Amino acid sequence: MNDNDKLSILKTLAGLQDVDEQEDAALSDTLTLAGAEIINRAAPYDKATGVPEQYEMLQIKIALYLWNKRGAEGQTSHSENGISRSYGSADIPDEMFSQIVPMVGVL
Repeated sequence: MNDNDKLSILKTLAGLQDVDEQEDAALSDTLTLAGAEIINRAAPYDKATGVPEQYEMLQIKIALYLWNKRGAEGQTSHSENGISRSYGSADIPDEMFSQIVPMVGVL
């Protein structure tokens, strides 16, 4: 899957079909950030250049999670009109990375 395919899926899931160039770039950057996080977990001691194919959908899920948290990135608790929000982590939850199997090698 190429980056444009991932971006298209992310836009669909986020409900953002008609976006301007600035928002399009922000969505693309969010995908890049999610990919970097996956690469860092999957190959912490390797210089991997791309997201492994088996984690491409996870990249989109993490990007969607990050996109939906915009404006409330560090929120630890929030309650308003019967709606409560809290985040166990100010970053991406560890549960999202549970399916990643780190690659190991010999130094």
